[in-house]
Amino acid sequence: MTSAHLSWDLCRSFLAVVHEGSLSRAARALNLTQPTLGRHIAELEASLGVALFTRSQRGLVPTDAALELRPHAQAVASAADAFVRAAHASVAEVRGTVRITAPDMLAVEALPPILATFRARHPRVAIELAATNVTENLLQREADIAVRVVRPEQEALFAAPVGEIRFGLYAHPAYLQQYGTPRTVADLRAHTLVGFDRGGAAIRVLRELPDPLSREDFGFRSDNPIAQLAAIRGGIGIGRAPDAVARRYAAELTPVLVDQHQIVVRVWVVMHEDARSSPHIRAMFDHLASELRALLAGLAQSEPT
Repeated sequence: MTSAHLSWDLCRSFLAVVHEGSLSRAARALNLTQPTLGRHIAELEASLGVALFTRSQRGLVPTDAALELRPHAQAVASAADAFVRAAHASVAEVRGTVRITAPDMLAVEALPPILATFRARHPRVAIELAATNVTENLLQREADIAVRVVRPEQEALFAAPVGEIRFGLYAHPAYLQQYGTPRTVADLRAHTLVGFDRGGAAIRVLRELPDPLSREDFGFRSDNPIAQLAAIRGGIGIGRAPDAVARRYAAELTPVLVDQHQIVVRVWVVMHEDARSSPHIRAMFDHLASELRALLAGLAQSEPT
């Protein structure tokens, strides 16, 4: 038998007999049957070509060869214990890199404090955040976790709903003072509107008006919601914004057509089914889902009725 084929079970049985001094006591220590342990010792002796024990009135006495082999067997045992400890540590300690993709506004306004608490708990996890309204492909592993405002349809994706975001129309008080406040949805066409350029899921916030708006109806166009919000706050025109974010800038944003237009978007945290077995990805997924659910529930409760 070469060292490459030496079974750890045989070494363990050998050490147990050396320590206990009998097959019966060693078998009890290892939770094995005495015949099984006897076969292990016989197999090891046959493979090595040496006698390892002699029988006496006191039990089994290790031979000189056994005493010479004992430290080597103990080294194997120590290595096996270290192997098990390392395996347990890698499972217990969450480490690795997690790539998250999220819409611009959520990535900037909601995720930073949530990710900060995760890093405090799991400092060995590096976080990559792609702030984009482009839906990155989780099936092709462009990201590990996605925060989405569109429910995923692919069966291979695991999705958790975490709440809703309400959008309304807003304008700077100075803009409304200069150009007037629209009283009906139809009045919007007489105003400068802030909207999307080439697309994005949230474009429907303005397209779903009773009289849908097209790209050409927007006097200011950007596919970046943060740039849109800055344009509205800067007094360029009327545009959509999440109600919770707009409340942070109450001095610069006045709600428009509150009773006539509002959009509710559901939010999902999504990952590939296979990623559920990765401790660091699953830890981040659970953290994001829990924290976003609590955040959105709190925002819903604080909304005026």
